[in-house]
Amino acid sequence: MPRIPRTHQAVLLVAPALLIAAIGCRDDTALPVGPDFTTAPLAAAVAPLSFRHISTGSSHACGVATDDRAYCWGGSTSRPAAVPTDLRFREVRAGAYFTCGLTTDSRIYCWGANDIGQLGNGSSDPSSDVPVQVAGSRRYSLLRVGLFHACANAMSGATFCWGANYYGQLGDGTTTNRRSPRKVIGGFTFAGLNAGGANTCGVTSSNQAYCWGANNSGQLGQGNSVERHSPVAVKGGLAFAQVSAGGGHSCGVTTDHKGYCWGSGASGQLGYGETGRRGLPVAVAGGLAFSGISTGSAHTCGTTILKRVYCWGFNGAGQVGDGTSGNLRLTPVPVAGDLRFDAVLASFNAYSCGIATDGRGYCWGENTLGYLGDGTTDNRSTPTPIAPPI
Repeated sequence: MPRIPRTHQAVLLVAPALLIAAIGCRDDTALPVGPDFTTAPLAAAVAPLSFRHISTGSSHACGVATDDRAYCWGGSTSRPAAVPTDLRFREVRAGAYFTCGLTTDSRIYCWGANDIGQLGNGSSDPSSDVPVQVAGSRRYSLLRVGLFHACANAMSGATFCWGANYYGQLGDGTTTNRRSPRKVIGGFTFAGLNAGGANTCGVTSSNQAYCWGANNSGQLGQGNSVERHSPVAVKGGLAFAQVSAGGGHSCGVTTDHKGYCWGSGASGQLGYGETGRRGLPVAVAGGLAFSGISTGSAHTCGTTILKRVYCWGFNGAGQVGDGTSGNLRLTPVPVAGDLRFDAVLASFNAYSCGIATDGRGYCWGENTLGYLGDGTTDNRSTPTPIAPPI
């Protein structure tokens, strides 16, 4: 096992409560969103953004508006600020102090911290304030970002990953960090993909879920805690349509819309009614029909086929969104309000965001550094509209 830099030890494999504390209290110096606008008044003449896509990182959140421009908030600004580039994006993905985006011409650009190769451009520069292109001439169809690594599906069907690889989360058969994309071994073609805290999961076109990387909490779904450096099939015989890798747990939605989770359940994030760890998939309680599930560090959220959002797990800052805070939710509870959502994202910190069916963005939970994008630093226990951009 390679030696892990001290700056990353606190956010890879610690207990969920410590993960939240470590991330929430650290200043974000890598996100290029300009000066501190935390106390700036809202500009009434500026219309709120309509989003195609939102991503929640540990230190900041980002989204793509309907004009394909990327915006980010948190850290140095509590309202959305345009990423300083002429690039247009299909999606952006926020990690821990870095961000990557898939452009409309199928290229990937990254910006922010690069101390372990997160930007994927082959450079040893510690950071970049502007988007830099990931090394190579490949074009990509899908992008996902974890805490300190990123993975993407190339147009060829192969999956490539870069960045931190301490636990084999890049899937190239090693534990060597990579500053440029490396192919995931095994010859798999993943229709869906998700990068977590220190593991990665994917779903094939035949609906088989595979995971690789850290497995200290059973998050690979093997029924054990053996670390894997290349993809291994999640056990249990379930057919998955979607899978999500979190801080120490993973969840998925089966082809018949049922939710299953596995791994660390210390805060109830597995949603089956208890706080115990499970090394194999366990059904999420409540019989809800999900269209998607998103895993954070210690909480989980899901969108039902009726476009309602439910969350469960740790709720210290209101990230479950039911109007309460400081408690655990061991089974799914509905997010407060009458909103309908197309998607919901649980962050590696203690907040969540979603896109309503009208395109408006909403966030709730921890807001110390403006993660919610509402122009304040106040925690919110119910969905709060993302403010108009700066």
